[in-house]
Amino acid sequence: MHVPDGFLDAPTSAVTGVVAVAAVGVALVKARTELDDKTAPMAGLVAAFIFAVQMLNFPVGAGTSGHLMGGALAAVLVGPWTGILCVSVVLLVQSLLFADGGITALGTNIVLMAVSTVVVGWLVFRLLQVLLPKRMSLVPVEAGIAAFVSVPVAALVFVLLYAVGGTADIPLDTLMTAMFGVHTLIGIGEGVITGLAVGAIVAVRPDLVRGARPLLARRELVIKKAEVAA
Repeated sequence: MHVPDGFLDAPTSAVTGVVAVAAVGVALVKARTELDDKTAPMAGLVAAFIFAVQMLNFPVGAGTSGHLMGGALAAVLVGPWTGILCVSVVLLVQSLLFADGGITALGTNIVLMAVSTVVVGWLVFRLLQVLLPKRMSLVPVEAGIAAFVSVPVAALVFVLLYAVGGTADIPLDTLMTAMFGVHTLIGIGEGVITGLAVGAIVAVRPDLVRGARPLLARRELVIKKAEVAA
């Protein structure tokens, strides 16, 4: 998903750059409502984990490989605003130090992998929490499904950007079929990794998972009611 320099024309890259700067700026302000003594150190660990896992690729067929994007994972663990910051920092380091994604395309990559995946992943996760039973055991499943959905959606956003300002000689229908098909498979891997990672943390420290805190609050309320009744 890392877009290289020159794959989109200058105006499109400039617009995505402005959107990325605006999104990161809003996230910097809004993240103050999410950061506390548990979330702050967790954010650093999440960014480091996403950076490490993004360096590992898994095959998805036809000579194509994929890697974790991490947007949904970050959103579930530390909240959507802090999640945007975590993934953006990872993309910035990758672009400047490892030439993974173009520097002029940094805004595009932030929009695709930090903003789109975090927003979609968080919205799907919260929707599932509303629709499904309020059980802690379902949090990893909900996170995995959210991660799965976020990847092909990000791929479709890229196709839309390419339709507006793509510079390569690739038919749009061919690109859409290839991107959606490959990233659906990548999404399966994303969902599995996200579900396992969230499940491992929920099993030992559910209080460290931002998306699980509403369930913890409900559990504490039930306990307090029971104590009053006794």
